[in-house]
Amino acid sequence: MSFAVMRRAARESVSGLPREFWWLWTSTLVNRLGAFVATFMALYLTLDRGYSASYAGLVASLHGLGGVISSLGAGVMTDRLGRRPTLLIAQVSTAFSVALLGFMHHPVAIAAVAFLVGMTSNASRPAVQAMMADIVRPEDRVRAFSLNYWAINLGFAVSSMAAGFIAEFSYLAGFLIEAGMTLACALVVFAKLPESRPVQSVKETEAEDGVGLGTVLRDRRFMSVVGLSFLVALVFQQGFVGLPVAMGQAGFTPADYGMAVAVNGVLIVALQIPVTRFIEHRDPMRLLVVSSLLAGYGFGLTAFAGSVGVFALTVCVWTLAEIVNAPTQTGLVVRLSPVHGRGRYQGMYTLSWALAALVAPLMSGLVIDRFGAEWLWGLCAVVGTVAGVGYWVLMRRLPAEGEWATPAPVAAKTEVSAV
Repeated sequence: MSFAVMRRAARESVSGLPREFWWLWTSTLVNRLGAFVATFMALYLTLDRGYSASYAGLVASLHGLGGVISSLGAGVMTDRLGRRPTLLIAQVSTAFSVALLGFMHHPVAIAAVAFLVGMTSNASRPAVQAMMADIVRPEDRVRAFSLNYWAINLGFAVSSMAAGFIAEFSYLAGFLIEAGMTLACALVVFAKLPESRPVQSVKETEAEDGVGLGTVLRDRRFMSVVGLSFLVALVFQQGFVGLPVAMGQAGFTPADYGMAVAVNGVLIVALQIPVTRFIEHRDPMRLLVVSSLLAGYGFGLTAFAGSVGVFALTVCVWTLAEIVNAPTQTGLVVRLSPVHGRGRYQGMYTLSWALAALVAPLMSGLVIDRFGAEWLWGLCAVVGTVAGVGYWVLMRRLPAEGEWATPAPVAAKTEVSAV
């Protein structure tokens, strides 16, 4: 492929998206470029502070629990307060809590502030996704979500490399730099992003007032997507919780695991945009079914890996699944979310990933300890298959594309105000 063709393809991948999207994209990239704390938290607690690995695991779990709780609360805020205020509150609170965490010394204080960091850092996700759905045309949403996902992974790849150098100099510097960059994201939102929540008529406002979390829970079609998302997320999480444990038990070093899993970030950065161009206008049902199967059987193949190279090949398989699944599934969530309830719906979707982050370490540890790593990889194949079948059944019953965002039912007049 000539350079001119590649340049034209790149230009077409980013053309036609509104300016507000690119400011939101820039905010995402800056946020992920500064995401140092999650990378070195375990090393900080065990090496710098001298705590046990069990305590480090407890802090990580509390951080994840904070994210679970904030998923729903932030979704409600996104609909009631608006996308922009929720983003500002979440990012300023994250900057404050991350900086505070760097100065905590008592184990109870560290655990409490880590829980707060988990809550605040996860609170921006429903607002970002709802705002992106608001400002991008339906036909461009898969491409927009893909570009945003690409920014997340590019930022994470850079921050992961930088975190090691920063930690050698000063862990506190890492906390303060992340706080500063998160505050910079808030400034971008404040200066460049207007509120995107659609202007509503009186009838639509009444409909919004009737869309509570109970409405979302009663939306069986959408909750089916949340359940399938949870299954897929459980599988993807094993690349970062089950895989390092299994490789360690098999005699591989942390450096070996690092080389194998680094393929994930490299491939996403290299392939996310061209793959998205290939899948952008293809049948989402097939994409979700195929990506679920690729994820399940990609991890299933890990049972046969005996070298770092083979482990890296299995990472290639499930990374391709991730590249296809992420923008397609996010687009499906928008497709099923009523305009006046996008925040709550996005919050429930975010909850599926937060819960998977909590459950996956417990699942992998239990299965590996009792049955062996091979059973974990076999279970991943089963879960991926179940998710694929689930998407096939669900998507066959969806309305036509023009009817994607169906309005949620208005609550009865006797219902107390929605959450």
